[in-house]
Amino acid sequence: MTRAIRILGIDPGLRRTGWGIVDSIGNALAFVAAGTVRSDDKADLASRLCQIHDGLAAVLARHAPDMAAVESTFVNKDATATLKLGQARGIAMLVPARAGLPVAEYAPNAVKKAVVGVGHGDKTQIHMMVKVLLPKAVIDGADAADALAVAICHAHHRASPAARLAAAG
Repeated sequence: MTRAIRILGIDPGLRRTGWGIVDSIGNALAFVAAGTVRSDDKADLASRLCQIHDGLAAVLARHAPDMAAVESTFVNKDATATLKLGQARGIAMLVPARAGLPVAEYAPNAVKKAVVGVGHGDKTQIHMMVKVLLPKAVIDGADAADALAVAICHAHHRASPAARLAAAG
């Protein structure tokens, strides 16, 4: 029998970082858990990054994933907001990497295409398709749904030649 591969998907954000975990067994996916790490928006940036770190570290300790995938940051018109999001994304990549997990990155359009079938689905479509693909999923919000979508995307792409090259690099 094939062993389940536990995948942690992360949707980074400074206010809310979504996380979702699926078990991939061959071509089948099973929901494990999902949630959101929230930071205190009244705290200083360093404290907020620590809150994200500690929340994600607790998720890793509780669920012991085998690998992780993080959604790439998109650049918007507000440079300060983009920089802060990039710092939160750095924490989202650092926590699993420090735990010894391989960490893959996926562009938002790749995640949408893997889950919805097109690269320009909206959050409602993503949430709906995550529920279709993982009917037992308990999702506490859009950030957790997005994180599960990242995990699903990685489950579909982790065996591809491009994913193997990215992991080796």
